[in-house]
Amino acid sequence: MSVDHNPDTAPPRPGTPASVPLPRARGAMPVVDGILHADLLPPEPAFELTAAIRGQAEPYVGITADGTPTPGLYRLDDTGHRPVAAVEAAEAYLASLAPYERHVARLPMDSPQWRLWTNAIPTWVPKGMRLERLTVPRREAALAVMEASLSREGYALVRDAMRLNGALGELIDDYHDTLTEFTYWFTVFGEPTSGEPWGWQLMGHHVDVHCVFIGSQLVMAPVFLGAEPTSCDTGRYAGTRAFDDETGQGLRFRRSLTEQQESSFLLSRSVAAADLPPELAGPWNGRHLAGAGRDNLILPPEGINGAELTAVQQDLLLDLVRVYLRRLPSVHAERKLEDVARHLDDTHFVWRGGHDDICAFYYRVHSPVLLLEYDNHPGVFLGNEEPARYHVHTIVREPNGNDYGKNLLAQHYAAHHTPGSSH
Repeated sequence: MSVDHNPDTAPPRPGTPASVPLPRARGAMPVVDGILHADLLPPEPAFELTAAIRGQAEPYVGITADGTPTPGLYRLDDTGHRPVAAVEAAEAYLASLAPYERHVARLPMDSPQWRLWTNAIPTWVPKGMRLERLTVPRREAALAVMEASLSREGYALVRDAMRLNGALGELIDDYHDTLTEFTYWFTVFGEPTSGEPWGWQLMGHHVDVHCVFIGSQLVMAPVFLGAEPTSCDTGRYAGTRAFDDETGQGLRFRRSLTEQQESSFLLSRSVAAADLPPELAGPWNGRHLAGAGRDNLILPPEGINGAELTAVQQDLLLDLVRVYLRRLPSVHAERKLEDVARHLDDTHFVWRGGHDDICAFYYRVHSPVLLLEYDNHPGVFLGNEEPARYHVHTIVREPNGNDYGKNLLAQHYAAHHTPGSSH
């Protein structure tokens, strides 16, 4: 079951508006040097933007349908793909740092800092090294760890999302110490050369990636990738664009569904604020449910399931899943796709919004072993009050207890009697 990109079946390139709205009032948020000072915000945004801190304090359970993870979904296995290049790159990066820098650049594998991340701007002083503060050789060494861990497509998407953050700063000509290409914190967890589990986190605005290596297995979840806007036509980052496939393949699958099936999956025909309940109409989370601070989200499956789809529709749903799995190296992507295919009858899909070439929308693919969300948002730094196609958020989770590789880590430590923790 290949996850390679097939140009003959690729979705059409979604159109991008010729212009984006003017930015909001300059300096409207208390953001200085990459930190958001939430105590200076009004109560509602302050509460929403500190969700990660509250969520990290809860004992980890995982995203579940009813509060209890379904057992037996994840298993230790030998993929035959040892992460030699990633280990070597991580060791080279750590060796390039001064001893005092390593104290915050590398944390224990069981550190609670794994779960402290935000797709907005951190409201705390993050651990790890801020890429912008590193010398160019050291920053390139950090990026090399990511490049060695992800697929070519995955690394390119992460870098494009980072560049689009810089493009946003140029576009609105504001927050010049925060909306940059390298205002991201990179942290290594564990000892890469020890043979024991290890991993890394990249965290910042619109870019949150967690990679965990357990033997020859790789878990990449949670992942939050987004951009406002999704393309740039001028300036230093001209030609950069992202999320065409996540948008286009979502539309392709939606358009394969019939009017008779709409009662099973269509939650609303609009994502305009007036057409949604208040909890789904805010500017911070929009429609997505599994963002920062929601590690223990209780989310009963809803929508049409794989057993209700035609064979053609099932293939298109798996094509949509492939878009997100192509961020992993192929051996891991194909194994994960096989896992999703095994649970296809228990995989559910929902949609909000229209499905023409312009309108904003939301979709969710909810498998027992994979949760995907896509959402178009209103402007945060730009002035559009309603969701727009050019502001995208995407989320990948491993529900039932395997975000951050925690289920597999617990199995590893139990099997090998190795001191460690799954919290």
